[in-house]
Amino acid sequence: MHIIYNESYLLTNEINKTIEKNILKFKKISIIYYNPEELNKDKYLNNCKILSYFCKKNRLEFYVSDNLNLCMKFKCKGIFLTNPKKNKNYTYLKKNFKIIGRAHNQLEYSILNKKGCSTIMLSPLFYNNKYSLNQILNIVRFNLITNLWKTKICALGGINIKNINRIKMLNNKISISFKSLINDL
Repeated sequence: MHIIYNESYLLTNEINKTIEKNILKFKKISIIYYNPEELNKDKYLNNCKILSYFCKKNRLEFYVSDNLNLCMKFKCKGIFLTNPKKNKNYTYLKKNFKIIGRAHNQLEYSILNKKGCSTIMLSPLFYNNKYSLNQILNIVRFNLITNLWKTKICALGGINIKNINRIKMLNNKISISFKSLINDL
């Protein structure tokens, strides 16, 4: 079973046997080193090094969240911005360096757009433990919000094996981003 989307992004803080096995089921996938809980510095760098090596070995694009120094050190394809108000402007970087951002509403989209993001992830699409039910966008609200967006759009949040087919109802050329889907395959 191959899962085919324009692009797919896996947000993870480590690589394990399940990820290694299931990653080949995606046509085009990139890995984002995303670590919301702070690890000690040595473990953080070690995990980043392991993920970077895995991506180079398998010819996958590799991104690091909110740390430009690590992006440069590990020669990442780009950076992932998790908080649009907190991060600096990275438009001065070279053209082939991609900036990906995560937004929860139209205001955050505008901020990320001005920062030069080539892809913006809108979250949360489906229910997950991090957000309450009234914060979930679902298909209709997601399409209404992103209807006039000019950048590439990526759906993020709550994507799992149960609702993967519902993503086909999103606007054309949507990419997906996930954390737990890779373990369900």
